[in-house]
Amino acid sequence: MPSPFPGMDPWLERPMVFPDVHHRLITYLKAAIFAALPPGYTVSTADRMWMNIEPDVIVVGPDPAPGDGAHLAATMSAAGLLAIKADEVLSDPIEEPYLAIVSGEGDRLVTAVEVLSLANKRAEDRGRTSYRHKQSEYRLSNVNVVEIDLLRGGPHTTAVPLARLRAVAPNCDYHISVMVAGSPRHYFVAPIKLTDRLPHVPIPLDPGVEPVTIDLQAVFDRCYDESGFARRVKYTAKQQPEPSLTPEQQAWAEGLLRAKGLLP
Repeated sequence: MPSPFPGMDPWLERPMVFPDVHHRLITYLKAAIFAALPPGYTVSTADRMWMNIEPDVIVVGPDPAPGDGAHLAATMSAAGLLAIKADEVLSDPIEEPYLAIVSGEGDRLVTAVEVLSLANKRAEDRGRTSYRHKQSEYRLSNVNVVEIDLLRGGPHTTAVPLARLRAVAPNCDYHISVMVAGSPRHYFVAPIKLTDRLPHVPIPLDPGVEPVTIDLQAVFDRCYDESGFARRVKYTAKQQPEPSLTPEQQAWAEGLLRAKGLLP
């Protein structure tokens, strides 16, 4: 069963669902890109890795009254316990995949294709910090960068400056940003509204080599169909998109779902 939406399905942005969408899109994008690449290039899945800082042990209880912390510390000391400041610990390594198009001669990185994840778009998340560092590395290394942002929530994260994006596409819900190697201040953007079909995406290679074009909607449709999201996603009043839709978007979405028999 195909997605009931013409393009991105906002119900798939939910935190319990999107991580699987992210991984599946990477898988099917890789297959589509590989099929389109000219001789001399190949595409592989690479991993970006980081670790979050977490407390070693968390004790949950009622909120203390003002001043209780100092009183409790004094009580502990009076009982003969030694005061030791607790250290935070690092989580297990977190891996996030992206696609690397390389030249067959010497495995030179030519183009990085990124599908933004929830961690990339959470302020103060180490996944976002790691991603932003990688963006800078791409720019300094003369690597083409294609970024696919299918998440409405979170701060702006793709390489194109937000002011420039808003100047040409003030009301887009999603977008694709392309930064061409050697032109770090020149961006190409495909703005996408919730009501739009996902576009064809040109993926640049080396100078003098024609970009390969990927039908992102076809990739998304395969992801939705073959990953069983029709069974997993519940289009109900109790399970709404996250973040919420605007009233106009909600009315449009509910009308679409009712027309397809997915809402009463």
